[in-house]
Amino acid sequence: MAPSKVNSAGDASVSCSQPENGFLNSLSLLSSEKAVQELLQQSPVQSTDDHLIEFSDAMRTVAKALRRAAEGKASAQAEAAEWKRKYELERARNLLLEHKEQSHRENNGDDERTENLASRSNEQSEQCCGSNGICSHEVLRDGDRDSASKVVPNKCARKASFKLSWCCKGDQSDQHKHDIVSFERGNITTAERSSKQISLKWESQPQTVIILTKPNSTSVRILCAEMVRWLREQKKLDIYVEPRVRAELLTESSYYNFVHTWKETEIMLLHTKVDLVVTLGGDGTVLWAASMFKGPVPPVVPFSLGSLGFMTPFHSERYQEYLDSILKGPISITLRHRLQCHVIREAAKNEYETEGPILVLNEVTIDRGISSYLTNLECYCDNSFVTCVQGDGLILSTTSGSTAYSLAAGGSMVHPQVPGILFTPICPHSLSFRPLILPEHVTLRVQVPFNSRSHAWASFDGKDRKRLAAGDALVCSMAPWPVPTACQVDSTSDFLNSIHDGLHWNLRKTQSFDGPRDA
Repeated sequence: MAPSKVNSAGDASVSCSQPENGFLNSLSLLSSEKAVQELLQQSPVQSTDDHLIEFSDAMRTVAKALRRAAEGKASAQAEAAEWKRKYELERARNLLLEHKEQSHRENNGDDERTENLASRSNEQSEQCCGSNGICSHEVLRDGDRDSASKVVPNKCARKASFKLSWCCKGDQSDQHKHDIVSFERGNITTAERSSKQISLKWESQPQTVIILTKPNSTSVRILCAEMVRWLREQKKLDIYVEPRVRAELLTESSYYNFVHTWKETEIMLLHTKVDLVVTLGGDGTVLWAASMFKGPVPPVVPFSLGSLGFMTPFHSERYQEYLDSILKGPISITLRHRLQCHVIREAAKNEYETEGPILVLNEVTIDRGISSYLTNLECYCDNSFVTCVQGDGLILSTTSGSTAYSLAAGGSMVHPQVPGILFTPICPHSLSFRPLILPEHVTLRVQVPFNSRSHAWASFDGKDRKRLAAGDALVCSMAPWPVPTACQVDSTSDFLNSIHDGLHWNLRKTQSFDGPRDA
């Protein structure tokens, strides 16, 4: 059931003021509910007095109606915040397009050669988009759809373009097999299934690579220095590293003066400079790399130098062979979906005041923190009531995060190419509370009700912990910017290898063949 307004019985008992924007004043609701509870405590109900029993039931009904009204306010705030986010994205995109048109008109007669090159690049992008694939400026979009076709005179600053296409195993044409659904004689049949294996093919040579490393590891530091030297001398690439790593390299030798880094204010524009991301570490390093890009993410090549490594299929001993193959292309790609989260405070002055967005690659966790009380979380899916979670907490996970915290809490392992959101409770105080897998297009809202005994805490990929008080809500939906990670073989083979090697999935001794048999 969805949150509802106060019924007529509640209006007859309690008078609540309504602001001009239509939302109920949450402070007055909370004070009214507390007043009802104090009145119930001050008026002990005797079993022999029927009138006091009826009055007590009426007061409880009023308190429940007040709580539902507060839930309605939070629901309206969440919906308004989502509409505002979409409006701001569209407005920013329009302003950017207007700015580009104006600058194009000003520089129209300055350089005819640059204009001809740009038009030729646009024609190539249109041909690429018209074929059976996805262009780089579609996958790495950040509201600027023309950024990939823009020609920059400086060779070092030009981003490499690429094309993503769907292909079948053993199919050399790299064509996308579309779903063909027919309706004949009252029967719906699918003639051909889609192949969702995605292949990346470079249309121009990559120029810039960024290397992200696991900190406090001697082996990683040695490998990073060796890889930087090889990429510079053998592949002639421009290399970016973190400020910490650049300082370590310069401490080792002044040879690494060619290595670039960035300032804190330049992180938002990092995706416009980098063609490829290389991570040296475990899954945590991949999560760190994804968190650096708040919008589009360049292709990521994860090398395994951690413990388990569900997202790191490449071994560091053969890094030259792997990188040489990846830079030439084509390679298989897994598009790992991310969640986009907003926190809406109950004390917000209006419905537009939200915290976020926060992007997560694995999961967002809402738990009870250090409190000894159960969490009390009301969950809604597209404004439809799902359930009330009473337990240690709740995990909202991507399919890439299905082998992380969600798996430990009893959730299913899901192929990372499956678009969906995992809804997994943490130690629920119920025997029938089973995990769910929801479609990727839904919007989930988790709210702390006013009758909760304690606060809740939300953490995003294990960090950026935020406190959720009574009336606060967390809104999650699928982000439009996936994380493209390179595959060693293909998406399915890498996933199965990771659960076999990392978890020893379904590993047992084979049954003896010399036992009793059926006649």
